[in-house]
Amino acid sequence: MKAFLKNYRQSPRKVRLLADLVRGKRVTDALTTLSMTPKRASLPLKKLIESAVANAGRGKASSDVLVVKDIRVDKGIMFMRYRARARGRAAPIRKRTSHVTLALSETTPRAPKKKTASENTERDSKKGTRAAAS
Repeated sequence: MKAFLKNYRQSPRKVRLLADLVRGKRVTDALTTLSMTPKRASLPLKKLIESAVANAGRGKASSDVLVVKDIRVDKGIMFMRYRARARGRAAPIRKRTSHVTLALSETTPRAPKKKTASENTERDSKKGTRAAAS
């Protein structure tokens, strides 16, 4: 359940800000976060997550249990342009690109853990021993 976005024409530093927002979140939460974020990279990342969900759908995975396991933003190719400067010189302009790799994983929904009576008495006895030791 992977998807790739290659040669996206924005610097990796700016794209990583959004990647950090969605890493570890459920897919529905990540899509909501990206749709409400006013950054240029939010729409391509949203499309990338939807593409990964579609890839997972071929494996019959439900989008309710999918989690953004890993999202990595690497440096892509760099276009070099030049700008005229004083005294006939030229200064380079670096137009950076990004490669984004996204991996989803399935999680099983867990029921909240209930404490048993023995765990409650153990915790209470530990509190009592600390108070007595002080």
